Amino acid sequence: MPVPDGLDGMRVDAGLSRLLGLSRTAVAALTEDGSVQLDGAPAGKSDRLAGGAWLEVEFAEPKRELTVEVTPVDGMKILYADDDIVAVDKPVGVAAHTGVGWSGPTVVGGLAAMGYRISTSGAHERQGIVHRLDVGTSGVMVVAQSEHAYTVLKRAFKQRTIDKRYHALVQGHPDPSSGTIDAPIGRARGNDWKFAVTADGRPSVTHYDTVEAFQAASLLDVHLETGRTHQIRVHFSAIRHPCCGDLTYGADPRLAQRLGLERQWLHARSLGFAHPADGRWVEITSEYPADLEHALDVLRHA
Repeated sequence: MPVPDGLDGMRVDAGLSRLLGLSRTAVAALTEDGSVQLDGAPAGKSDRLAGGAWLEVEFAEPKRELTVEVTPVDGMKILYADDDIVAVDKPVGVAAHTGVGWSGPTVVGGLAAMGYRISTSGAHERQGIVHRLDVGTSGVMVVAQSEHAYTVLKRAFKQRTIDKRYHALVQGHPDPSSGTIDAPIGRARGNDWKFAVTADGRPSVTHYDTVEAFQAASLLDVHLETGRTHQIRVHFSAIRHPCCGDLTYGADPRLAQRLGLERQWLHARSLGFAHPADGRWVEITSEYPADLEHALDVLRHA
């Protein structure tokens, strides 16, 4: 459209705010994305409008509303449930909740299909979710059923008073056999979905103890002090002992094939926390699924 004469001489952000009914911040974002053009040239937010100039504004398609698909999840078992919380044994291949780019099974949808009424706190598609596990990681996960439980558990995870323990099968033998990895984690350069140890990353601390040593690998008990995305996978990859089967972070594909692994050997073994209703200590444990148990059997009989 042509710029109305009444906007002649006005700054782009002020003029378009008046013309389109948008905030000046929203207009500034459009200009930063190169979505505003005057006579075919990109316009900055502080440029001036000229009456009669040809104005083009491109708007991105609105984001689709994320909805909860109420669908039973094969293999998802209830480990503990009361009026405040429900703990599940999350299978591999299941997300905590739906999201952009994910249309597969979710813990939230599976619980809804079982008839559980979870907390309505949080965004619609992740109501009741107080922590998450990666799609490729199995194990125990707790979800809030009451609003009080949601508030208390979210605070507990933020304050790191939850005892989160994972078991990981890593290649080789970490030295020392028990130790701490303290290394900041950020996004890998040039890769939006992969992470790495980076100088400007977020503080990340992982403690580990060797539970069982094999010829080619070690089974570790891992205690997270922080909870960064892919933290265990990134930290052990950084010390050259990636999780077995984790091809994304440098695992040996030949060993993965020998162990029958189609994902990283990583399992959320237990969660310990003060119950949000009465403060009693609750500890919930998840047994290894069949694919992880099989990998251990192969190593034990090598």
